[in-house]
Amino acid sequence: MASGTADGETIQQTRRAVAALCARFPGEYWRRLDRERAYPSAFVEAMTEGGFLGVLIPEAYGGSGQGLTLAANILEEVHAQGCNAAALHAQMYTMGTLLRHGSKAQKEKWLPKIASGEMRLQAFGVTEPTAGTDTTSIRTFAERRGDSYVVNGQKVWTSRAEHSDLMILLARTTPKEKVEGLSVFLVDMKKALGKGLTIKPIRTMLNHATTEIFLNDLEIPADSLIGEEGKGFRYILDGMNAERILIAAECIGDAVWFIKTASAYAKERVVFGRPIGANQGVQFPIARAYAEAEAAKLMVYRAAELFDRGEPCGPEANMAKLLASEASWKAADTCLQTHGGFGFAEEYDVERKFRETRLYQVAPISTNLILSYLGEHVLGMPRSY
Repeated sequence: MASGTADGETIQQTRRAVAALCARFPGEYWRRLDRERAYPSAFVEAMTEGGFLGVLIPEAYGGSGQGLTLAANILEEVHAQGCNAAALHAQMYTMGTLLRHGSKAQKEKWLPKIASGEMRLQAFGVTEPTAGTDTTSIRTFAERRGDSYVVNGQKVWTSRAEHSDLMILLARTTPKEKVEGLSVFLVDMKKALGKGLTIKPIRTMLNHATTEIFLNDLEIPADSLIGEEGKGFRYILDGMNAERILIAAECIGDAVWFIKTASAYAKERVVFGRPIGANQGVQFPIARAYAEAEAAKLMVYRAAELFDRGEPCGPEANMAKLLASEASWKAADTCLQTHGGFGFAEEYDVERKFRETRLYQVAPISTNLILSYLGEHVLGMPRSY
């Protein structure tokens, strides 16, 4: 995906820069957005201006030309600082489809604009209401008509669609119900909106800016097709691995925040004449959460390393997401329990982060599907579904 791999000093410098940027967006900023269900535009713009969203784009197109390892460090640090990268992380993991399979003309047209922030690539149109995570069963269809494709269908959980200029869209180009019938397109959403593309927000338990999109006779240019017809599923698989690795890194960042926050509170909160952290019933769960997060972190960066080397990393990417999401959720529960009633108070940010990290038990792939993948494809057991 990238032309360079960052060294240790570059990673540390980058993390310090991210931490400094995040300090400009304290808890009150996120609490206000949460109450208003608003998109963190100022934060996204600051991350873009800092060059962090163009880290995977080659230098020739205005990016940094770095690898997934540096991207994972960026997102981990964002979450460790109490912020939330869900508003911007898709630009990183969808990038691989365009970088690896896009034409020279597509790259020259779009990548400089994405790197500069003139255009946002934040929407990933894959999941459908009737297919769920069974991607090969999607029904959205793109019919070739001369110099155009006409698209009809529906997508769900297409996050950031209202705040993105471009969308990676997976659709059928042959009626045959098989993997080879899927193709991938880069859609100019601003041109499509109101001309066949309709976006409907979905209100959820957290401020995630997710939507449902409807495609009714949407006409897009034939050169919107990325790569060859029928190979779209293969093209997005790398993107799915990248997504799992990067979100796993965010989960590690969440775990770091929860453990740091719980430890600080346990040291300062005095009950019955002593800090509650002096009690093993409080101290040990925090210590265990720390150990489990550190172990999960090793798998996250192992997967990122394999990805950057261009080696197969499906099992590692899935295990990274599984272990990191479970570590963050356990740390979240421990942090909330440590705070007691105050953990439910908005001003402490624990309840917000608690809701945010819970998402990753379900998305972008559920825990049970990861276990079934490992059972069948890694351990060789019979298919379980």
